[in-house]
This record gives sequence, C-alpha cells and structure tokens, in this order.
Amino acid sequence: MKRSTGDRLFDAVNMIVLSIVAIITLFPLYYVFVVSFTDPAEYIEKQGYILFPHKWTLDSYKYLLSTSAFQNASIISGFLATVGTALSLVVTAALAYGLSRKRLQGRRLIMLLILITLLFSPGLIPPYLLVRDLGLINSVWSLILPVLTSGWYVILMKSFFDSIPVELEESAIIDGSTDIGVFFRIVLPLSLPALAAFGLFYAVAYWNTFFSAVLYINDHAKWPLQLVLRNMLIDSSTQAGGSAAAEMMAEQSIPTETLKMAAVVIATFPILCVYPFLQKHFAKGVMLGSVKG
Repeated sequence: MKRSTGDRLFDAVNMIVLSIVAIITLFPLYYVFVVSFTDPAEYIEKQGYILFPHKWTLDSYKYLLSTSAFQNASIISGFLATVGTALSLVVTAALAYGLSRKRLQGRRLIMLLILITLLFSPGLIPPYLLVRDLGLINSVWSLILPVLTSGWYVILMKSFFDSIPVELEESAIIDGSTDIGVFFRIVLPLSLPALAAFGLFYAVAYWNTFFSAVLYINDHAKWPLQLVLRNMLIDSSTQAGGSAAAEMMAEQSIPTETLKMAAVVIATFPILCVYPFLQKHFAKGVMLGSVKG
C-alpha cells in the first residue's frame, strides 16, 4: 500500500521526538558511566564536566571494592537477593498452589485475608514493633521475613496454577507420589516462566532494600549496599563518625563524585546482568492468568 505524504511526515516527526526522548533518558546513565571511569586528575582539571574522557581508569572501582564497608554491604545485598528471593519464591508458590486446589479447607477465608492486605496497610509502627519483639533488630532477617511474600504475587501465581490440569496431579498420586512430591516434581517444573518473572521482581526488591534497613538496621556494618550508596550520594561528610559511607570517603585522593558514580554502576550492574537471562520467560510470566480458555 502506497503511503501518503502525511503518513511519512508523521513517522518522521515520531522518530525525531522519540529519539530526543531516548537521548534525554539515556544521557544521565551515560554520564554516570563515563565519570566512574574517568581519570581523577582529568576530572579535577576539567572541574567535573566530562562527556568524552581522554583517559579511562578503574581507580574508583578498585578503591571502592578494597574498602571493608563496601565489601560487607555488597555481601549483605547479595545474601538478601539470593536467599531472600529463593525463600520468597518457595513461600509464594506453596501458598498459591494450596489456594488453587479446591480441596483445601478454608481457602476462601485465606483468600479474603490476602485481599485485605492489598486494600489496607498497617503503616510503619506495627511492623516495627513486631520486628522488635521478635528480636530481629540489627539482623539481616528483619529485611527478609517481614516481606517474605506478597499478596498480589500470590494471587497472580494462583491464577497460573489454576491453569495446570488436575489430571496430572491425580496421575502422580495414583503412581504413589505425595502432595509435596507433586508440587516439586510436576507443578514447579511447569511453572518456570512464572517463577522466573516473580524471581526477578523479588530479586530487584531485595537488592534495592533501603527503607527497611533504615528502620531495622542500626549497625553500620550490616547496612545493605543501597543504604551505603544513599549516604554517599547525599553527602558523606554529614554522616556520623562511624558511618560506613564516611569511612569509605575519608582520606582518599580520588574525587568524591567519581566514587559516587562508580558506586551507582556497581549497585545496578548485577541486575542488568541477570535480566537478559530471564527475559525469555519474563513476557510469558507477567501475562500469566490474563487469558482464559
């Protein structure tokens, strides 16, 4: 079909506008990346306005990765992202699978309670009192157990399990399998797209844990990476003397801005590496339960 002049003009304007939006969106990311690899002497000489550095260096990354505070924060964030994601997937999948089986007694009441959590929030004080009374203050488990599952994810995964034929489970039970065996050997292998999608959601949430750490973690040695990064980006010089961010930024010859940019790159790099491997499952996983029949 021959296109009119108006259609071609519309496409051209569209491309120009979208290109400008893309440049505006990507420029901050590019600037952060470039500054993090800029030679400290060149950054100081040009007073920070660098778009195309002449000399690239890893000094900022070497310095950050050599500090004990940054190493501890990276280990804690890695623990949260791996252990927390694994536990959340097991709990979410198990709860959703149980609710998807009609033989479960009290499933309507449980679904009602889950829906209530979506409509009403307890605020900040009740969760804090609960964590305190459980003795989890200054424990990394305070960043995992209160957010171990999500009512919204449970409902979405339940709709996925509803689509799995019951005949598969009945055949396995006739062959002598238990309910737990059916869950781990049949249901979970068939649910890889959903597990991949929700696993990515949970991993990003745990890796970006920030506000919960502000509430529950007082020991600077147990801060996750995002909290350390937050203190670096605000102003490390204003932190208390024992602050992990202040300890990292003190007594070093590398400009503060390059260290901040390097920290941002390090904090975002793991998620950027994981996403491509889960992308093929992501589109299918987020559409689960949206189509019936």
